[in-house]
Amino acid sequence: MTGDQTTGFEFDPIGTIHTPYPEKFAVPRQPGLVPAARSHIELLGRCNREEIVRGLEGFSHLWLVFVFHQAQRDDWKPTVRPPRLGGNRRVGVFASRSPFRPNPIGLSVVTLEGIEQSGGHWRVLVGGADLVDGTPILDIKPYLPYADALPDARANYAPEPPAQTVAVQFSEQALAQLDQLVDAPPNFRTLIEQVLAQRPQPAYHSDDERIYGMSLYHYNIQWRQSRDVCLVVNLALN
Repeated sequence: MTGDQTTGFEFDPIGTIHTPYPEKFAVPRQPGLVPAARSHIELLGRCNREEIVRGLEGFSHLWLVFVFHQAQRDDWKPTVRPPRLGGNRRVGVFASRSPFRPNPIGLSVVTLEGIEQSGGHWRVLVGGADLVDGTPILDIKPYLPYADALPDARANYAPEPPAQTVAVQFSEQALAQLDQLVDAPPNFRTLIEQVLAQRPQPAYHSDDERIYGMSLYHYNIQWRQSRDVCLVVNLALN
């Protein structure tokens, strides 16, 4: 870290997270909405050592402090349009979790699935992350239920998780393609279903015939969205 309180700060990432989401379009809008998503944080440099994670296995959840590295801009706006408000109403950026902020820093809570060493790197295995593949991680902190879970807290326009109002179905072609994926990750169908149940397409789109596409790992998933049914029509390698 360099600088002082008047000129700013500079941080080096402690690791990089690898997730199923190579692009922003499929990323869940909040952590924990897609529990089937399995990711790992690869520790780097001076943080790639066993003792730095000693005792971490005793916690069920972690806070990740990260950089919105794909959202960095020279300028930013003081108001944004949250998806939970349909993308049509503006609120102050500090009243949102938008990636477009004065400082592109994010905070997410994830489940801790394990710790391992692989290929010379220590890895922290996590579930339910809402981060693009390759996101720089600035810090890892244990989640403390007595301090971090506040049952009386208020959440303005997002008091509850988004409603799961869409059923996800697969066409015969998509099911056949899914059966032929010999190197697909575990629970890949469940991952697809949980991601699409979040309605990743813009809230203001209403064309039932429009074909959407997203990438999960190195696969391209295409679907058509009606009012209450999401139909997967095609799966292919990117």
